[in-house]
Amino acid sequence: MWQWNGTDNQYHRWLSNAVKGDLGQSYRSGQPVTAVLGEALWFTLPLTTSAALLATLLSVILALWLVCGGPAFLLSILYGIDALPLFVVALGLMLLLANPDIIPLFPAYGMGQQTTENTPWNVQISSYLYYSALPLASLILVKLPSLVVQLHDALRHELGANYANTARAKGLSAYQVATRHALRNAMLPIIVLLTDLLPALVAGAVVVEVIFALPGMGRLLADAAAAHDFPVLVGGVLLVAMMRLLGLVVADMLYFLTDPRIRLQA
Repeated sequence: MWQWNGTDNQYHRWLSNAVKGDLGQSYRSGQPVTAVLGEALWFTLPLTTSAALLATLLSVILALWLVCGGPAFLLSILYGIDALPLFVVALGLMLLLANPDIIPLFPAYGMGQQTTENTPWNVQISSYLYYSALPLASLILVKLPSLVVQLHDALRHELGANYANTARAKGLSAYQVATRHALRNAMLPIIVLLTDLLPALVAGAVVVEVIFALPGMGRLLADAAAAHDFPVLVGGVLLVAMMRLLGLVVADMLYFLTDPRIRLQA
């Protein structure tokens, strides 16, 4: 029979410490979990944030290009990319652009030599971009097709509305109608997809960081799972859940800024 034994137990002690920001210590290194996660986030957070921003920007550009007369075969290419899992895309980019026998443009793994505090900032940024180009491209490519296809369909629907026909009758070009009138309304259903973008990219970082041997959150969680380092794993899961909540908050803010009717109701 179930019996309540009070709050003096391991679970409640961990929960009370977690509320204070103390997630325990790593079984492997003995360091605090928050410090270990913070070091990993120093690399992963810029990677995932950049991927989210670039994927959103590129999806808008490509969707506008398609509805304004862009090549139809681009949609077929996007459908093909969307059918590929992330690890296939990452390995394909590595074999194509980091292969000495094909096109050796980028490094295949690692972050190179660590820069010091005396290294100029432009050298640090260029080195970071050089070594993170393929992981960043992998994350963008797997998220870009769904965003472009959904936004393209929404734009086509909006361009068939009466207000779009009126704008065309006034002499506006197809690009002007799409950017000035249809884009804002078409972005509303896409905001729901953006809610899942950031947590999905954080989860996808596990794959690309393992493939490209990058010292980030993904590789940390993979190593922690292999070593049964449960405090680090729990901290990583909590972090992904926080990214999910952050995505919901950002989506609500974007709805508030995009749709004036929400502001009137608020």
